[in-house]
Amino acid sequence: MSGQREVRVPERLLGDPEFIEACRTHDFAAVFTLLKKRAGIYPAQIARLCELTPSRVGEIMDGRRQLAQVHVIERIADGLRIPGGMLRLAARSWEAVESSNVPLSIDSSTASTEAGIPRPALDDDALALKRQLDSSRSADPGLAEIFAGQVGMIRRLDRRLGAEPLLPQLRGQIGQMEALLRHTTAPGGRQPIAEILTQAATLAGWQALDLGRYRESWQLHENAKSAAQQSGSAALLAHATAQQAYVLLDLGMPDAAVQQVQHAQVLAAGRIPPLLQSWLHAAEAEAQAAAGNGDASRRALDSAERTRPTDPADPSLPFLFLAGAHLDRWRGNCLATLGADEAVRDLTRALGEMEGFNRAEAGVRCDLAVVLLRRSETDEARRQAIRAQELATDTHSLRQRRRIEQVLQQV
Repeated sequence: MSGQREVRVPERLLGDPEFIEACRTHDFAAVFTLLKKRAGIYPAQIARLCELTPSRVGEIMDGRRQLAQVHVIERIADGLRIPGGMLRLAARSWEAVESSNVPLSIDSSTASTEAGIPRPALDDDALALKRQLDSSRSADPGLAEIFAGQVGMIRRLDRRLGAEPLLPQLRGQIGQMEALLRHTTAPGGRQPIAEILTQAATLAGWQALDLGRYRESWQLHENAKSAAQQSGSAALLAHATAQQAYVLLDLGMPDAAVQQVQHAQVLAAGRIPPLLQSWLHAAEAEAQAAAGNGDASRRALDSAERTRPTDPADPSLPFLFLAGAHLDRWRGNCLATLGADEAVRDLTRALGEMEGFNRAEAGVRCDLAVVLLRRSETDEARRQAIRAQELATDTHSLRQRRRIEQVLQQV
C-alpha cells in the first residue's frame, strides 16, 4: 500500500466525539460517512486503502452490510491509520513508530493554553505514551468479550489439534492484552481484561508445558498469577497457581508440586466455586501420587468426588473439565502411578468418553498401557501405547510422547 499514506484520517477528526463514538460502537456506516463529509475521504479511497471493494463500502454506508470480522476491522485501522484502541483493538504495530516520528508542532496539546498559560511541549517519549494511553481507553467489557471469544476458540482447537499451531497466536493475544492492561485508564476496564489475560496466559502455560518448554511455561504461569491478582479473582489465582505445579511434576519435583497445590488451596479457601474445589483436590491427588503418598492421594481423590457439583459445568470456569469420565481419567492416572490394578476400571471407563479430547485420550491410553504391562498383558499394552503414540503425534504433544516412548521401550 505504498504511495497511499497521503490519504488518512486527520487529527481533528480523530478527536471528534461523534467519530470516536462511531469507532467505539463499530458503526462503520457513520465512520465512512464522517470521513467523506468532514475529511474529504471518499468511498473509492476508503476501499483502496482498506482493501475493500467500492460496492462493499457503499453497502456499508447505506446500512445494507455490517462489519464484524476482526481481520477486516484491523485492515480499516491500518489503512486509515485509526488507532487500534478507538476500534476496540489492541494498539497497532505502527502506532508507536509514528508517534515517535511525529513533529511536536502537530500535537495540538503542546500548543493549547489554559487561562492564557501555555502548556509545556511534549517530547517524543511523552507523545508515544500519550498515544498508547489514548489507544487503550476503549478497554472495556465489550473488548474483553472479543478476547474471551478468541481464547475460547483456541482452547477448543487445542483439545483436538494440540499446542504447536496455536501457541504463537495465543502469545500475540497475550501481548495485546498486557499492553492494554498497562495503559488503560478506562473506568472498569482493567478487571475484565485482567480476567481474560489470566485465562489466556494459563492456557499458554499449559501449551508450553505440553511442548516441553518448561522455562516458558513457568513464566507464563507467573504472568497469569500477576494478572489474576489484578483481576481480584481468587478462583483464577488458585487455578493458575495449582496448574503451575505441573511444571514441577515434569521436572521431577513432586514434593514441591504438592506444596504448590496446597498453597493454591489456601489462596482459594472459601472463595471459589465447588467445581474448582474439586479440581484442586484432583490436582493434589496427582501430585501426591507422584510423590508416592498413596493414602494422601486417595483421600484427595475422595475429596474431589465429594465436592464435585451435580452439574460439573460452570460458565465462569470454561477451562475446567470434570464432567462425565474426566474425573475417572484423573483417578485412573493416580492409581496407575501408585501401581494399583484397579486403575484399569477407571481408565477403561474414561476411554469411552474422550471424543474430542485427543491429547487427553493419549494420556489415558498411555496410563492404561502402563497398568497392562505391569499385569503382563503385553500385547494389549502395546496396542494401547501405539494408539496413544498416534494421538500424541497428531497433537504435537512432546510431553505425552516422552511418556509413551518409555512404555514402548518396555513392550
